Amino acid sequence: MKSLRNGITFTLTILLGLPLTIFGATTLPTRQLRKPGKVAKPKLSPDLVELLAQDDQDEALRLQGKTLAEIRRARQQRKTDASGQQSEARRIRANGVTLPSDEVAPEEKQSFIVQLSGSTPDVVWQEKLAALGGRVNQKLNTSGLAMIEVPRSAIRQLAAQGAVSYISPNRPVRASGHLTTTTGADQARKLALPTTYNGAGVGIAIIDSGLDNYHKLLDGASNGPGVVQSVSFTRDAVAANADRYGHGSHVASLAAGNGELLKSGYYEGIAPGASLYNLRALNDRGEGSVSAVIEALDWCVTNRQRFNLRVINLSLGAQAKDSYRNDPLCLAARRAVDAGIVVVAAAGNDGKDERGNKIYGTIHSPGIDPSVITVGAANTFGTDERTDDAITSYSSRGPTRGYIKDEQGVRHYDNLIKPDLVAPGNKLIAASSKPDPEGNKYEFNTILAAYPELLVEGKETFGERLMYMSGTSMSAPLVTGAVALMLQARPSLTPSLVKAILMYTAQPLAGANMFEQGAGLLNIDGAVRIAQMVRPTLPSGLGDSLLSQTMPNPESNIAGKPVVWSQGVITNWGFLTGRELITNWQRIYGTGVALADATVFSNGAFTLATGFTSANVSLYSGAVSITTSGIALADGIALADGIALADGIALADGIALADGMLMSDGIALADGIALADGTLKAVATWLGDETPCMQPYIPPTTTSTTTSTTTSAKKK
Repeated sequence: MKSLRNGITFTLTILLGLPLTIFGATTLPTRQLRKPGKVAKPKLSPDLVELLAQDDQDEALRLQGKTLAEIRRARQQRKTDASGQQSEARRIRANGVTLPSDEVAPEEKQSFIVQLSGSTPDVVWQEKLAALGGRVNQKLNTSGLAMIEVPRSAIRQLAAQGAVSYISPNRPVRASGHLTTTTGADQARKLALPTTYNGAGVGIAIIDSGLDNYHKLLDGASNGPGVVQSVSFTRDAVAANADRYGHGSHVASLAAGNGELLKSGYYEGIAPGASLYNLRALNDRGEGSVSAVIEALDWCVTNRQRFNLRVINLSLGAQAKDSYRNDPLCLAARRAVDAGIVVVAAAGNDGKDERGNKIYGTIHSPGIDPSVITVGAANTFGTDERTDDAITSYSSRGPTRGYIKDEQGVRHYDNLIKPDLVAPGNKLIAASSKPDPEGNKYEFNTILAAYPELLVEGKETFGERLMYMSGTSMSAPLVTGAVALMLQARPSLTPSLVKAILMYTAQPLAGANMFEQGAGLLNIDGAVRIAQMVRPTLPSGLGDSLLSQTMPNPESNIAGKPVVWSQGVITNWGFLTGRELITNWQRIYGTGVALADATVFSNGAFTLATGFTSANVSLYSGAVSITTSGIALADGIALADGIALADGIALADGIALADGMLMSDGIALADGIALADGTLKAVATWLGDETPCMQPYIPPTTTSTTTSTTTSAKKK
């Protein structure tokens, strides 16, 4: 190991990608491409590409003189060969338009969603659309989405227009939404039928800006508990159930929004059966003191048994200056974890500077604490399939930069690997609160008033008002909801075991390293599958059998595509691998023990701590970069030749990290102030990365005769 006087230049051997050009006033690096060279960003959704490819094959058969019946049989055979089963196709009309499918002829007008760049006047591309036999039906919102009708045979010509950023079919929608599909929550609900895993009986505390319990997604009078109790710690005159800022209600509905009374369940949260506890600690500007958050955390510990409070969501953060060993917010979070409550925290939204350059070392407190589940933000690009998912440009990256000073005044940084995992967080649609439960129903909350372009629908119906928001604040509640499903499936799970299962079953994303994605992308299907296999009574002996069933293959299938698990668990400066992490009890899963306790750095060596893990658990020092999809953490490329980020190998402030800069001291957050993530970088965060995104609900109205020639369209 090399030593340098003032710190070691820590070169990350990451496969660099090319920045994606974003149409508009700013160009930001939003994802990494897997191949070198100048590669054009796809303009057509994956299912539309498949549909057009089938059209091409059908046209080739027509030119060979095949009859329509022969072409239909050939298409059905191709799909049967691909999926192994016949699929039922339907010709669907919704809101007066025909939705694309292979039961609709390519020459027939059908409905598509076009995402526009905003850099070209509407008249230019609309003239081209008219020339292709199409028309604009409506602008869905002010964020550059338009619904059009045009023959499918003209789609490639339309996509060639510079004003068009992305085209996807106007897909049929049922009760499942984009988020519950892409995270694997929909299939996790059905793992123990007739029991439905929806978080029933689990209490979730949302420490935030308040929850609007008049909104249909949070209304306890609907088909779910909703908001059970509200307590304010802000010491102001605002009612505890008021969310003037608009942050807390959006967060809560992502975690546990009940969709039965709104849009056929499309905007349902991950755990709609869970009970929500509204702990208001942020004011109508999204600000609050760290002491108020600590008071709310202590309230949870005091009332945990009374309300079965098992999960706390903290979509907020404060400057990470102290080491987690001394940080008051971290210490309060650790007290909650030691009491048996899972604490989920947003990583922060400081992953880039004002010029869009990638920066490292900006994880917020309490996300810097090893016992907390720290969540970064991923971008789904609006598709249920996860093959195109990537890390958002703004998601805060590790390592953690809290520090202590020794007697000589030398700083010793924690440098922990964070976040622990990532979840969707770019342009998600959820509840938009009414500022005052008794006030003007037309009034917008603070965020929506500042950025009215975030409005999706419900301008005059406040109980159904919906808005887009982006940030790790939106990612954290998806993990919180997943934890509620896991605890419903197996109430005996400890916080450390919950965290280990989430990381072990996460999907590593290609083109990102551990400081960006932790163990990978949230996989609720895998996490709940493992949780329900854990023995109802947890073992106590190191290496004792943990599962009551044979461990499944480390893979899920989400939206029709395989999802390979990471098969690893992050500790502090490295990660553990091995099946025994799941099949056998590890001492680090006990109450009051953190996963980071499994490894130590002593006398210049990074090793496993004695007595915390079983014999066949392996340790990898340092972090890795994932460069290819479908691989586990242990197959990643080591960063800096596997050197651990332990005390004594501190990263020097501001040094280059190959594809970014390490954040130096002095992040622009005032000491002692807790902020809803995105408050300081509202434009970059609330509006999100300018990419394809989750689309609003479009209800189907009529369905014609069912045939056997088409594949069902994906739900969005």
